[in-house]
Amino acid sequence: MKENADKARALDAAEINKQLRDGAEQAFRIRFQMSMGQAEGIKKLRTLRTERARMLTILREREIAAVAAPAKVQAKPAKKTAAPVAKPKAVKPKAAAPAKAETKAAAPKKAPAVKKAAAPKAASKAAPKAPSEARDKAKGKG
Repeated sequence: MKENADKARALDAAEINKQLRDGAEQAFRIRFQMSMGQAEGIKKLRTLRTERARMLTILREREIAAVAAPAKVQAKPAKKTAAPVAKPKAVKPKAAAPAKAETKAAAPKKAPAVKKAAAPKAASKAAPKAPSEARDKAKGKG
């Protein structure tokens, strides 16, 4: 298994895409033959699927590596000159704010929400019968 992944990693993207197309064509032919009852290629179909997954995984690894490499370069920030930052003025709390907090504390807590029961579904034309009743009726007993 690992040898196949190493071989696939040695290939370039164009070769991997070519193998993906070839594998998809083979899988189509095998599925078609199986549907016609001509071949029993379940094992071959499974190996084709795993090889396809392996190839797609390798392509995705390369995409992620290509995106991650420039991100690492950008992660190192350049030295910036510090500009003087104005300090925010202290804001005095208003007198109304403590009153609000007191009213919230004095208010009774609400009970947790209770889910409503599901509405009954519309009744069908005939009530469903037990399997034994349906069998008896089919045999003419009932």
